[in-house]
Amino acid sequence: MTAAGGFVTRLDAVVIRLDAHAQHFHGGLTDADPRTGDRWDQGQVWAHLAEFIPYWIVQMGEILSADEPPGFGRTAADTHRLGEIERRRQEAPAALMLTVRQESVALRDLLVRLDPDAWERRGIHPTLGPMTVTQIVEDFLVGHLEQHAAQLDALHSS
Repeated sequence: MTAAGGFVTRLDAVVIRLDAHAQHFHGGLTDADPRTGDRWDQGQVWAHLAEFIPYWIVQMGEILSADEPPGFGRTAADTHRLGEIERRRQEAPAALMLTVRQESVALRDLLVRLDPDAWERRGIHPTLGPMTVTQIVEDFLVGHLEQHAAQLDALHSS
């Protein structure tokens, strides 16, 4: 299976998982993030899910269009990121899921259009250093969606 095919399969599966969670209220807080210690409520998780896909799609586009590996990305303390999470955290999960679904379609389209050599293009993250497009899709997009789906799974079961 190609890199695109594997990521698309995982993306489709995580969107189904998230869609199921969007129909229910989950109380409580997530387990602490291993890096930051942050614990989020359901609203923060959903607001973050809705904001990060378009951000990272734009970042990948900048890497793919650059002649040399550009700087890209943000840290968890990024003020725009935090502002978007705070601004949208009170919205209904079902409404935020509409955004997630639309942005997932855009991500899916991007993944299937990538040339095989595009997966090895690199950018320089401010804290993680050089990263390939493959690593970005894993760490900041598809893998990140799966991590947040697991957080919602845990909130649902608690």
